[in-house]
Amino acid sequence: MNWGNNPAVMEMKNMGMVRRGLTKCSSFLKSYGPSNLKRLLWDKEYSGDKWDFADHTIGDCVYSHLEKHAANGSILDLGCGSGNTGTELAADSYTRYVGVDISEACLSKAAKRSQESGRAGKNSFECGDFVTYTPSQQFDVILFRESMYHVPMGKITTVLDHYSKYLKDGGTFVVRMKTADPEGNIKQRPAAMIGIIEENFPVVEKCEYPQAASTVITFRPQRQSQNPRPVAAMAERN
Repeated sequence: MNWGNNPAVMEMKNMGMVRRGLTKCSSFLKSYGPSNLKRLLWDKEYSGDKWDFADHTIGDCVYSHLEKHAANGSILDLGCGSGNTGTELAADSYTRYVGVDISEACLSKAAKRSQESGRAGKNSFECGDFVTYTPSQQFDVILFRESMYHVPMGKITTVLDHYSKYLKDGGTFVVRMKTADPEGNIKQRPAAMIGIIEENFPVVEKCEYPQAASTVITFRPQRQSQNPRPVAAMAERN
């Protein structure tokens, strides 16, 4: 029997193609769409259980870098999601944490988690599109934890230059991204984003974490590039 010409099989294939197309369209709009549309899409996802898997990430590879560079200072977390960073970092590693996200649904979860963890006094959250958000103070560390993926490729340098004004002297950016799939194959878009950062900013350290299929890169603003600190050799961590 030729299943390829079976109407039911053809309909299932067509539905699959439609679903994949809608998923790609949604992903595109969450990065490139207007802020009000992005907010609706992210609120819908965070109101469900799609992102529940990211609620508990104790021991994540980015935490040691944040704790080192924050050095009991302040952290701005752009695209903070449900606030796991602000409750899972060592409590004595920072004095102020500000999480920014476009989704009010996820910020509600984040505020609740901070309250329950006893950190409401040092953690705060603001609703905004981090591609255009303007902070009200300077920070020791500005974090993009996977959220860099949602910055349009052509705007990466512009966005980072914008936030450079809100880093204290000696402050650093920290970016953590999934740069490989579970089989260890390089994911082209995240790898290209890391490449843009390396080409345009003085890198302090870059560490690969094969078990997490992730890269953590720490770097300084372009304004400090005339006298950058020595670049740490690339490290591979388990």
